Amino acid sequence: MAMKRRDFIASCAAAAAAAGLRLEGASAQAKAPVLGLIFPPLNRGVPEEGIAMYGDRLKYVVTGLGVEQMTPEGFNAVIERVPAAAEKLAAAGAEAIELTGTSLTFYQGEAFNQKLRQIVVDASGLPATTMSNGVIEGLKEVGAKRVAVATAYNDVVNERLRAFMIEHGLEPIVVTGMGIEAIVDVDKVTQNDLLEFGARVRASAPGADSMLLSCGGFRTLELIAPLEARTGVPVISSMPHGLWAGARLVGMSGAAPGYGTLLSRGA
Repeated sequence: MAMKRRDFIASCAAAAAAAGLRLEGASAQAKAPVLGLIFPPLNRGVPEEGIAMYGDRLKYVVTGLGVEQMTPEGFNAVIERVPAAAEKLAAAGAEAIELTGTSLTFYQGEAFNQKLRQIVVDASGLPATTMSNGVIEGLKEVGAKRVAVATAYNDVVNERLRAFMIEHGLEPIVVTGMGIEAIVDVDKVTQNDLLEFGARVRASAPGADSMLLSCGGFRTLELIAPLEARTGVPVISSMPHGLWAGARLVGMSGAAPGYGTLLSRGA
């Protein structure tokens, strides 16, 4: 006797359940991957940029380290909290983890950046990356060689960024910062401030073939395309392209059409 449709669906559901899947009616619904984010500030929530870029195709669990000052001393004070943060995200269901905070991850150079990534891997048992890895990958994807760099940082941190970029074979033609140290002050920078600041930095480096906006607290997603149009070069920015790297780590393409050269690729 032919199997009834109801029994057929039931048997499919049972098979799917055994394979760790879920069926809605007669069709399987793919579960969105979960990316864990370790933020420098203690209480930052799910980033608006991530929701705008990927909607419900990517889920997030987040935690923070309690950084108060964007200085080497401020970062040193919280580095020992990274393993516990990674363990927390793994327990919350993360499938991969990104340690955000560009300056937090580049301030002691590339070897330390990779050490931090490995600390997260060892503590969580999950694939991991850092925001600094994301922006370097982004710059290389757009073929950057000579980069105009606009940051939130003071001169000491800017020099650490310059050295980090040189380690990666990039030439930072100018590295100009806003001189911000208190992490709470980053939120006071408006999008118009950032657009005009970015344009000025680019104008000071006519030989640049690309631009980097460095600070994960900058809200830049909506500015990437307008700044590219204004400056004539690809723009890479900490939070959007950090999230791009994190999305790729969980098996997505990372594409987010409408948000500049790199994020529109593969759409």
